[in-house]
Amino acid sequence: MGDGDLVIHNLHVQVEGKKILNGVNLTVNKGEVHALMGPNGSGKSTLSYAIMGHPRYEVTEGEVLLNGENLLELEPDERARRGLFLAFQSPVAIPGVNTQNFLRLALNAIRTSGVGPQGNEGALPARDFRPLLQEKLQLLKVDAGFVNRYLNDGFSGGEKKRAEVLQMALLRPQISILIVKAVMKLILDSMSMPCVLFPKASILSLVRGWAS
Repeated sequence: MGDGDLVIHNLHVQVEGKKILNGVNLTVNKGEVHALMGPNGSGKSTLSYAIMGHPRYEVTEGEVLLNGENLLELEPDERARRGLFLAFQSPVAIPGVNTQNFLRLALNAIRTSGVGPQGNEGALPARDFRPLLQEKLQLLKVDAGFVNRYLNDGFSGGEKKRAEVLQMALLRPQISILIVKAVMKLILDSMSMPCVLFPKASILSLVRGWAS
């Protein structure tokens, strides 16, 4: 198993006693992009939430491995510190929380975690964070004033997706789980990053290591 590989083996998941996933197997190797397609209710979102550790989604059997470590034994924040990222389909607005401050705190939580590929890099002071943030904003073609607003508060759908992709660009996760809509495809195209385009609104893509 290579560095950053995700392996899902015989995964069974239920929600409120109703079985949704019945023995899912999937391997995502370094450099690969996977797209999972299906109608509403087929389990795409269930799989993403189960991988990330949402408490409503009960794993009754199977394992999810990242770099050989079973993620199912970890809390959601511990999974994030090891390099797992879930971009929400409808991110929640958090009035009063400045987007730039949120991004710096999130990045430093990863860099000071002691685990994962970035866990020992140490906290990034504000004077060093700002040039990095500007670099990613330019990559995304986003106005600098965007990060001075409250997180997702009053954001359009496209702005919310840009905020999610901006997080990925800064956090550099090993595995990113995305719900890809047309607007997300346009954003990813602007970053010259690998992605998959389908004319469906509900596609779950698992992307490995593109935001270096």
